[in-house]
Amino acid sequence: MTEVKPIQSIGIILDGNRRWAKERGLPTLAGHKEGVEAIRRLVKEIPHFKEKYGLEYATLYTFSTENWNRDEKEVGYLMELLRIEFKALAEKFDKDNVCVQIIGQRDRFADDIQELFDEIEEKTKDNTDFTVVFALSYGGRPEIIEAVNKAIKEGKEVSEESFSTLLWSADIPDPDIIIRTSGEKRLSNFLTWRSVYSELFFIDKHWPAFTADDLKEIFEEYQERERRHGK
Repeated sequence: MTEVKPIQSIGIILDGNRRWAKERGLPTLAGHKEGVEAIRRLVKEIPHFKEKYGLEYATLYTFSTENWNRDEKEVGYLMELLRIEFKALAEKFDKDNVCVQIIGQRDRFADDIQELFDEIEEKTKDNTDFTVVFALSYGGRPEIIEAVNKAIKEGKEVSEESFSTLLWSADIPDPDIIIRTSGEKRLSNFLTWRSVYSELFFIDKHWPAFTADDLKEIFEEYQERERRHGK
């Protein structure tokens, strides 16, 4: 029997909510709502992937620093979706022993949303079955710049290892796999530091249509790839 390559950490760029809605003649906001449902469906299937591949972390690129520049009405809806759906998601994750972490520029969110983030992280911090990381108001370059400024403030020379501890993603293993839905073939400022040796998968499906079967196919294709890390 062929030995299974472990997959400890993955990242997913959740792209295509608006296109999914447009193709169905639905308002943009319906696409974002269904995108939340896709997150809920996927996390429900995580125990299978943990058992077979050792999957422990999934980092979901949910809202980028650039997304603040979208239409004011759409951004406002997304903030309300965070207030309602994110709290419900977190309560479900807590029951399933899932740890929730949030990385990004928290100070750009309203005070009540920042408090919600703190509450969710505190409530789930001791959960051990799996960790879901939400990248919210996140950008890879801002993450690196903030880490550089921390290093300057400390006045110490850094190594790759010590610099990694200064990142928002300090507690997250480098992703073995990064997936982007909706056909675009770029990383768009996602996990810029940590993605240097990630295997990249770009699929045409929009995020709301993504399923556990799609993830299974990606994991199976990953088994056929050779990861040499420059060797």
